[in-house]
Amino acid sequence: MNINEINRIDFLGIGGIGMSAIARYLKSIGKEVYGYDKVQTELTIALENEGIHVRYTEDPNVLPEKIDLVVITPAIPKDHAEWLHYQNTDIPILKRAEILGLISKGRRTITVAGTHGKTTTSTLLTYILHCSGIKCSAFLGGISVNFDSNYIQGDCDWVVMEADEYDRSFLQLYPEITILTSLDADHLDIYGNHNEMIKTYHKFLSQVQNKIILHQSITADQYSAQVFTYGSGEGADFQAVGIASDFPGCRFDFKSDSMQWEQLKISMAGEHNIENATAAISVALQLGCSEADIRTALSTFKGIKRRFEWIYSDANFSFIDDYAHHPSEIKAAISAVRLLFPEKKITGIFQPHLFSRTKDFADGFAQALDSLDQLYLLEIYPAREMPMEGVNSQMLLNKMHGKHRSLLSKSELMQELKKNKPELLLSLGAGDIGAMVSDIKEKIYLTK
Repeated sequence: MNINEINRIDFLGIGGIGMSAIARYLKSIGKEVYGYDKVQTELTIALENEGIHVRYTEDPNVLPEKIDLVVITPAIPKDHAEWLHYQNTDIPILKRAEILGLISKGRRTITVAGTHGKTTTSTLLTYILHCSGIKCSAFLGGISVNFDSNYIQGDCDWVVMEADEYDRSFLQLYPEITILTSLDADHLDIYGNHNEMIKTYHKFLSQVQNKIILHQSITADQYSAQVFTYGSGEGADFQAVGIASDFPGCRFDFKSDSMQWEQLKISMAGEHNIENATAAISVALQLGCSEADIRTALSTFKGIKRRFEWIYSDANFSFIDDYAHHPSEIKAAISAVRLLFPEKKITGIFQPHLFSRTKDFADGFAQALDSLDQLYLLEIYPAREMPMEGVNSQMLLNKMHGKHRSLLSKSELMQELKKNKPELLLSLGAGDIGAMVSDIKEKIYLTK
């Protein structure tokens, strides 16, 4: 299939962060773009304002005419009326990963893979490249604050993409350069076990054409691409050292065999984010970016919405929101908050994402969340899944040992926050908890 021969595209699940980036790209090159999503959001409203036709009714009778291609996201249920309709037509249906694969053909592709850190690393890398005069395109898994978008339009052959492991999607990609951030177990509903997931990652790495930038904790196989390592420990080819808090972010030194840069500053907190920055710098160096441009980019990087995002801060109160939805990510987010506020009580809100993930990592979630001083737990956000017997937030709560923990509905949560306004609040999760953030800010922190 040739993208140039396609004129009218319909996206089922257009409000998803990955789907909307592709929709924006296709609109930017002159395609007529349509899409369905269940609810209107800030993102779908932005798409509408950009000239994309978005509908919120699941009805085959209102589908656009003369569609050349349908793009589907895994979040759409198999009994969705419009998907069932399209399957009974001759119109091609592609997964999101398949169309990303088509877009990447003929481009110099840089991917960021791994179970954590993809969005932060790819967004920061994109920003560094733009600050260095390399105006790459990018398809991001979050809204960059600097660009105010998840799709960045470029004017050169380079394109940055996240290589998503869900449903083995990244096997559609054959990048010139890739970063691999982590190989923690995830998506075991797809892979069955951790070893199978790791094998699939190594298959993806075998498709990389030129350079692999690998976190030093990962054991490499034999690949045709050249392998470099990065991290904050001894022995990495590219290393972050001397990491220290520098409110609201961190400072660190960057070193390799041939260089050492001192006192780099970035607004993101946490050792995990410094390692993400180290990976991004490592790739930027492969493309010839200068120390001066990299320093400027780090110091002016404003982050990504829902990635350790500062929602509110004054002399007495702080509210931070993070997309963390895996035990390792939760640990990293809480650790970053502790680094910034070692003396303050941390109150956390967590909404588990997916029944399968909650079941697979229940013990890890319990351990990570127990490091909070106060926890408000919401019910599981099911996303694409049906309920599983015995898997719920009460099950998760029962595994915890912290004294100050409770399971609340969303309305009960708001009442509790009004009654006991937290001095330091951290909201966590990948579900619709993100839609509550502005409400919490307005009603808890801005209401006198």
